[in-house]
Amino acid sequence: MADQMFGGSFGPFLNKVKPYLAMVSLQFGYAGMYIVTMMCFKRGMSHWILVVYRHAFATLAVAPFAIVLERKIRPKMTLRVFIKILALGFLEPVIDQNLYYVGLKSTTATYASAFVNLLPAVTFILAVIFRIEKVNLKKKSSMAKVIGTAITVAGAMVMTLYKGPMFNLVPHSRGGSHTAAAAATPENWVAGTIELISCIVGWSGFFIVQSMTLKEYPAELSLAAWVCVMGVVEGGIVALIMERDWNAWKIGFDSRLLAAAYSGIVCSGIAYYVQSIVNKVKGPVFVTAFSPLSMVITSVLAAIILAESVHLGSCIGAIIIVMGLYSVVWGKSKEGKGNETGKDQELPVVDIKERSTIVDDISDDVTTVKSKVPAEKKASILQEL
Repeated sequence: MADQMFGGSFGPFLNKVKPYLAMVSLQFGYAGMYIVTMMCFKRGMSHWILVVYRHAFATLAVAPFAIVLERKIRPKMTLRVFIKILALGFLEPVIDQNLYYVGLKSTTATYASAFVNLLPAVTFILAVIFRIEKVNLKKKSSMAKVIGTAITVAGAMVMTLYKGPMFNLVPHSRGGSHTAAAAATPENWVAGTIELISCIVGWSGFFIVQSMTLKEYPAELSLAAWVCVMGVVEGGIVALIMERDWNAWKIGFDSRLLAAAYSGIVCSGIAYYVQSIVNKVKGPVFVTAFSPLSMVITSVLAAIILAESVHLGSCIGAIIIVMGLYSVVWGKSKEGKGNETGKDQELPVVDIKERSTIVDDISDDVTTVKSKVPAEKKASILQEL
């Protein structure tokens, strides 16, 4: 009995926290990808080729499950849906990932992951423009989302504009070559910043188009598989144009293969599927609200593995970003509860004239029924009473 009571109360709670757990878990996956790809680039791998191999691994990981598990519920492919899938393949695998990798090479893993903090703000603005997200400044939930988005942007700006003194999170990082940031030239930082901003715009557009596509093609696994396939095709065309050396396509059993397999399976295949589910339930703003967490995780991993030092501005910005993240998530949760209670408390509105007509009709019907009852039957009913 106790197990049943516990299961009954724990089940709804688990369903509520599933989206939160899924998005937090993905941030750990993204943080690991930042570190692995940085190690891969140090070995000279081209990011154009990495994108192709990444989505080849993702296709092999996701496509079999999509073919088997969604064979009965997969909607019919239409030209409208296919065009949207082409756009998804171009926005995320081609534009977002390539520009991110270029920016990552020009700066550091910590700096590049810090720019991901702009993702919730840009997505929120695009969602409002495309009327996916509604804003009513008279409601606390909407105010919390707007204020939280502004705080997140402020935290990202602090991390970008204010460096401050550097310090090492772990003792062994002192003996290294300080940081990759120290080796980067100011020109690289400016170019890297522009590339990272463009990457965020493309990534935000991906979530907006994904939200629209799921309404017409509600098969999350199949959609993830299609995006991975388009990543191979479209990314391959771009890679063939940008990389003319065929030797660059050769990889061995080293960090390059690890980066392609890890980022493909975890950060493309699984991520596209999980994001599709959460996007369908919570919307694109909720999906991107957790992205600032990856910056905090990446900073710690970069200090331990890549011997990167941490700036004071990064720590201050991280605290501000977490505050903004909490405000956005709080607003989304209150918004959901408000919608549910609003539906439960909503009562039908009946016009007074219509109500009087209904009452008159009922009274007429009652009178008619009374007149049709025989007198003997009335007498017997009275005797029984």
